[in-house]
Amino acid sequence: MKSFIAVLMMLCVSFAWSAAPAAPAPSAVVKGEVLEIKDVESYTYLRLKTADGEVWAAVAKAPLKKGANVTIENTTVMTNFESKSLKKTFEKIVFGTLAGTATNAAGSAGAASAMAGAHSGAPKVENVGDVKVPKASGPDARTVAEVVTKSAELKDKTVLVRGKVVKYSDSIMGKNWIHLRDGSGSAADNTNDLLVTTKDQAKVGDVFVVKGVVRTDKNFGSGYAYKVLIEEATLQK
Repeated sequence: MKSFIAVLMMLCVSFAWSAAPAAPAPSAVVKGEVLEIKDVESYTYLRLKTADGEVWAAVAKAPLKKGANVTIENTTVMTNFESKSLKKTFEKIVFGTLAGTATNAAGSAGAASAMAGAHSGAPKVENVGDVKVPKASGPDARTVAEVVTKSAELKDKTVLVRGKVVKYSDSIMGKNWIHLRDGSGSAADNTNDLLVTTKDQAKVGDVFVVKGVVRTDKNFGSGYAYKVLIEEATLQK
């Protein structure tokens, strides 16, 4: 009898465990009351009181006040995000765009435009003339086209690529975003353009030797997914 009761109790515990509700999936929209505001050059950081507890969020710089109720759309959750401007690392932070008033909508459009511009696989670049840059030297040297077309082979390996900056967006998700071209590849299949993320500064028209790690199938959320890019890059002239 005792063994029967023990088995029955184990079954009850097992059922209770399996019947426990799963944690809710992250929402694409975050709503909350502004408890704290920290403005930096490009962003407004917000500590929000939401139905699920307090959360930090970052949006394009906007004139907000404590106590305001905000809605943040098109969200991307970042973990262990370091803000150089605030000298603070967030265990979890939500990046997104503000919705609501006309002012906030304008800020949202600006943030979305900056994000799309930085991440676009086939970006609208500035006129930098004909791009023809000699290949970097050394055993790890590759052209833009080689990195794109041989990404599976080069995955997680360090490469050197010399190229011209044709598009530059700074301070997005804690990184600077560069589109690099060297004259190799073709615009028809997007093998002529390479996305690079770095902490270093640059400007359109600069020629650099980029040293970084090839990553493949990278998904930053909010629809921004890439077959190949170079991350953790340093720039050398």
